[in-house]
Amino acid sequence: MLELAILGFLYDAPLHGYELRKRIAALTGHVKPIAEGTLYPAIKRLEKAGLLERATEPGSVAAPRHVLTLTEDGRRDLRRRLAEPVQRDITDENRWFTLLAFLRHLDDASAQAAVLRRRLAFLEEPASFFYEGDRPLRAEELDDPFRRGILTIARATSQAELTWLRATLASLDD
Repeated sequence: MLELAILGFLYDAPLHGYELRKRIAALTGHVKPIAEGTLYPAIKRLEKAGLLERATEPGSVAAPRHVLTLTEDGRRDLRRRLAEPVQRDITDENRWFTLLAFLRHLDDASAQAAVLRRRLAFLEEPASFFYEGDRPLRAEELDDPFRRGILTIARATSQAELTWLRATLASLDD
């Protein structure tokens, strides 16, 4: 998820590390804060793999800043990751939102639609956070108001996403 976010934001424009960290935090920080000890090793891995380059610019006050730019290999890698997401990127909501934030970088509407169809298929499967044996429980079947709340909120969120997915797929198919 972190590497996808780094590549996605740098696809838009070169950024220095601090600005990149702020943008990633705005996208995922409420769920998973990004520590410098996580971000900078990921940047070094991507740089070593030839997916991004670092240039030094004078700082506005004192210290020089490192500006990160995506290479052509990095652009290709991002598009590949977007077109062929691992299943966890489809099923994990936080990873899905990160993928969705950059899906516009796939130029092919049919490739975008294929990714959305995978998410649609996942959401259409019966599921719950709570089960009786193998049977998923619905909110109406629970006496616990807190668990019922979880299922009620999840249902509303899923319905909103299903509506959006179907409408977006219809527009991509046109």
